[in-house]
Amino acid sequence: MHAVDIAIIFAYLAAVVGAGAWFGRRQETTSRYFFAGQQVPWWAIGASIVATETSTITFISVPGIAYARGGDFTFLQIVFGYVIARVFISFFFMPAYFRRELVTVYELLQSRFGAAVKGLAATLFVVMRTIADGVRLLLTAIVLAAVFSSMHLMGGVAAISASVIGIGIVMIIFTLQGGMEAVVWVEVVQLGIYIGGAIAAAVILARGIPGGVSAAISLAGAHQKFRLFDFALDATKTYTFWGGVIGGCFLTMSTHGTDQYLVQRYLCTDRPRKAAMALLASGVVVLLQFIGFLFIGVLLFAFYRPDRLAGYPQLAAAAPFRAADQVFPDFITRHMPAGLSGLVVAAIFAAAMSSSLNSIAATFVADLYSPVVKGRDDRHYLNVSRLVTVIAGVLQIAVGLALMKQTQSALSSALAVASLINGPILGVFLLGWTKRGGPASAFTGMAAGLATVLAVAFRTNVTWPWFTFIGSMTTLITGLIAAIAFPSPRESAERGQG
Repeated sequence: MHAVDIAIIFAYLAAVVGAGAWFGRRQETTSRYFFAGQQVPWWAIGASIVATETSTITFISVPGIAYARGGDFTFLQIVFGYVIARVFISFFFMPAYFRRELVTVYELLQSRFGAAVKGLAATLFVVMRTIADGVRLLLTAIVLAAVFSSMHLMGGVAAISASVIGIGIVMIIFTLQGGMEAVVWVEVVQLGIYIGGAIAAAVILARGIPGGVSAAISLAGAHQKFRLFDFALDATKTYTFWGGVIGGCFLTMSTHGTDQYLVQRYLCTDRPRKAAMALLASGVVVLLQFIGFLFIGVLLFAFYRPDRLAGYPQLAAAAPFRAADQVFPDFITRHMPAGLSGLVVAAIFAAAMSSSLNSIAATFVADLYSPVVKGRDDRHYLNVSRLVTVIAGVLQIAVGLALMKQTQSALSSALAVASLINGPILGVFLLGWTKRGGPASAFTGMAAGLATVLAVAFRTNVTWPWFTFIGSMTTLITGLIAAIAFPSPRESAERGQG
């Protein structure tokens, strides 16, 4: 990379910090810090949802899926589930978010099952989100480490470690100052940056392939990379039609319907109709961009031609790279012209700035801290929120450093973590909507759901798209059965009257 690329990268990082300071001038209350005064237009929230869902993991990992030996477009089956879930959330979940003033989505559980169930769900969210975003931070750091290596400044573990720490510090400062308002509006900008960067990379790739796009399409067809559907009834295969539509739908119902990280963005507007418009529009954009990123993977395959390597069928699936996540960063840092390379790396950093720190702070303060430390003024809770933002950021840095030696796709790692925890949370929300059972049945269901999905994840070969479905259904069914033994006071009264 050239000096101009480095200048672009650091100019972007400086601009992010500057944006945090700009919006920070108005962060004087917890309402403003968490919800931007509920004054964000629906189209900006839609862009924020896309940017949040995309992240660095999509930018890097999805092209790697299509590049790897045996890789194809079957990942899109998961995305079909994402779109179906958005319709369900818009009609059935969204109105509940606006029936009363919420700080977090978990407050809905308190009104139904009590404070203890709400606290458990909030704790699971904080743990899951910290781990998943530590993975995302690591993946972004791999790109910056490649930049350092290309300039012969440092390499290997030292470069990745320094990058994890450096990017993490920028993320903490930006979120600490500007709150959710800064996060949302920077995400609007970053959506344009990384889509522009991806298009630029695709154009350069196409020009570098002998025969251009048509040759890449022919080569990909010969290697069956455009295969889209797999109707196998096999839960041990990651990307199948049934796993995608069912598993992807339940995963998105959990992440977009019962996860504070996404729900908090809906609450930045003032009406459920606006929030539903934002969510549905985001589904169309997400589907189109996943298609685009997979096609970039096809172009990368045609550019590097790993199929020409001696003994290719026996080599690692990402050969000549150790992991598929490294393919796109290698092209960006080594083969793109000066200026454009810096633009694409800045786009990757843009995707990394979809920070969850504000959502973690909102959840901790509203659901775990304020019920214990009561009666303080709003300034006190705002200060605690900022402290939690810093602590959560440090923990995400620690997760990134701890996972540096993994070889599994970061996309699979992050989605697997989300699938494990979100299933039981979604299940207890579904139990709440049945109006059956009380706190005991909710706890019993969540315990059974979490135990079951952990056993499935670590003791079977079932793949992650099924985790949320298994966890949520186990929680719901067990909770309904437990409701017979542990009825709520209302149900007990009804039985007595009967």
